[in-house]
Amino acid sequence: MASSTFSIRMDPDVKKSFDEFCASVGMNTSTAINLFARAVLREKRLPFEVASYTLTEEELVERAVDFDAGRRIVTHELIDA
Repeated sequence: MASSTFSIRMDPDVKKSFDEFCASVGMNTSTAINLFARAVLREKRLPFEVASYTLTEEELVERAVDFDAGRRIVTHELIDA
């Protein structure tokens, strides 16, 4: 089967970590990207959730009140996309 080259731009630290992850599970980066592409085509969707949430003014006020009271505070590790 013939193959084509696919070139993307990626943060060097993300690439290094991704390469290391792929090696840790016994594959190279090219194989991982091919698996991702095949999953997208098979499922006709991204194989993970991509979402953007818009809150109403009422929800924003409710969350601000909760935050001020120290309730419902969730922390997350920041990632670069």
